[in-house]
Amino acid sequence: MPEINNTTYLKSLKSMNAFTAQIIYRIECEGMPTDQYEEQWRLVYADNEEHALSIARDAGKNEESTFIDRQGRTMCWRMIAVKDLQPIELKNGGLLSMVREAEILPAPLWASAG
Repeated sequence: MPEINNTTYLKSLKSMNAFTAQIIYRIECEGMPTDQYEEQWRLVYADNEEHALSIARDAGKNEESTFIDRQGRTMCWRMIAVKDLQPIELKNGGLLSMVREAEILPAPLWASAG
């Protein structure tokens, strides 16, 4: 594969679109049931949304890991999915924002009906 210098690489990035990719990992611990997840946001440069999704999936799979923790248990980070992919405009002062809707919980059973 030919070597690409920084200038060539930066010029090629300018011709691509920028996306944020939300990647979700499940954290598994040998011998212990866990409901732990990690949410990562990654910057992806791609020609289009389909290409960006492919790059994000590859990045997520490449970041999966298995290791032994201090207690000698096997820990695994397993990619579950690319949950969200959004085009962004990279410029000074550009906005990176996410709106989340709160889930409305029903009143507890012991609340007075009133």
